[in-house]
Amino acid sequence: MPNRLIIVTGPTASGKTTLAIELAQRLDGEIICADSRQVYRDIPIGTAAPTAEERAAVPHHLCEMLPLDAYYSAAMFEQDVMGLLPQIWARGKEAIMCGGAMMYVDAVCNGIDPLPTISDDVRARVSNMYHELGLEGVQRELERLDPASCHTVDMRNPRRVIHAIEICLEAGRPASELRTGVPATRRDFPIVKMAIDWPREELFARINARVNAMIDAGLVEEARHHFPNADRLNSLNTVGYKELFAHFSGEMDYDTAVARIGKNTRVYAKKQLTWLRRDSAIHWLDPHQPLLPQAIALL
Repeated sequence: MPNRLIIVTGPTASGKTTLAIELAQRLDGEIICADSRQVYRDIPIGTAAPTAEERAAVPHHLCEMLPLDAYYSAAMFEQDVMGLLPQIWARGKEAIMCGGAMMYVDAVCNGIDPLPTISDDVRARVSNMYHELGLEGVQRELERLDPASCHTVDMRNPRRVIHAIEICLEAGRPASELRTGVPATRRDFPIVKMAIDWPREELFARINARVNAMIDAGLVEEARHHFPNADRLNSLNTVGYKELFAHFSGEMDYDTAVARIGKNTRVYAKKQLTWLRRDSAIHWLDPHQPLLPQAIALL
């Protein structure tokens, strides 16, 4: 068996987890979770983290391993995965990475630009800036520090704007100068990437069903438990929690909040698909045919 990495990626609610588990069971593999929110503990419903039964069926790594106030990044994920892969292969197991965090997947496949680790002081400074000045204020600050990044960063996403400012301040130079846009490294092992190619209408129906299932599973109660930290923890700046936090604070009624979760999840899925479609290395699987044989045929 070659020391290879199999990647099951795709938009949210496309069925990645089920396929990855089936592959792992067929190939005697272990799963590495490539999800920027599933790395955190205590929010399993809102992040659709693998269940206890799923993790009992197949070993999972980098899932629910951090407290909610911990910092984590694509660079740290790359480092963790590159340390895990030799261990998995040494056990004679297949390595299967599953998730839709595109930056995390790309970091493992292509390496990552050497960005600075953000210090607690800089993180606190930019966080205070955002709370004092709001989104427009940090947008203006990024325009001052790094005009070029304003053309590549999603300026409507506070988290992206804040992180770009953090990099500028920590590095002492514009973040855009540190991002090369080309693969930082070539891996010395084969990588096979696959995703499930749902028609958009069917994918959106699956997303709506996923949201309803999360509500039934207790998402509202999970979000209410974390509401006191809503403005303090970046890990909670996540679709599902943000909308319910707005409901708890009186900004929208319950039905509107639930509908907004579905809408924002669909928007996120469209962004994932835009990113994925640019990657010619991804093999797209037909969801209307048995998936496991299609996946096995690629290996």
